Amino acid sequence: MISDSHEGLISAIEAVLPGAARQRCRTHFMRNVLCRMPNSAQPFVATLVRTVLAQPSVDEVAAQLARVIEQLEERFPNVATMLEDAAADITAFSTFPTAHWRQIWSNNSQERLNREIRRRSDVVGIFPNRESVIRLVGSVFSEQHDGWQVSWRYMSIESIEKTMQPVLTVEDGLDQEVVPTLMAG
Repeated sequence: MISDSHEGLISAIEAVLPGAARQRCRTHFMRNVLCRMPNSAQPFVATLVRTVLAQPSVDEVAAQLARVIEQLEERFPNVATMLEDAAADITAFSTFPTAHWRQIWSNNSQERLNREIRRRSDVVGIFPNRESVIRLVGSVFSEQHDGWQVSWRYMSIESIEKTMQPVLTVEDGLDQEVVPTLMAG
């Protein structure tokens, strides 16, 4: 689940999808980080934090995050603490196949859908009743769904199937289901 850090949303996710990985949207997180420092330092800190997301493997993501936190501790301790507190949420993407990382680390697809709803509702102006709003938003969702069914896929079927297939191994003479190594592209 990809979201910002809204407490009500987090509680709802945990209640409805217990145990689901939750990725904090990197765009929203970066906005939260940058508002805690002077404008003159924002480009430096933004670049530094983005280096965490640019790493090619789960181990390198964790190592770079530790280096960034260490580098920020003296000059921007509040940002370093924020990174430490949000570490699991901002690096959850790295436990998935690398082919999925770009789709997982941000909720851009949701933001794009929100913009389309806003654009279409601006054309209408004032809705006559609640049902008309539901019809408009429902039609936008329906169009998005239809688009996903017949054309471009956000994630390839093959990469999703690869993550879903368990690997059977024989250990000490017993068959045992083991979670596949997801990091292989």
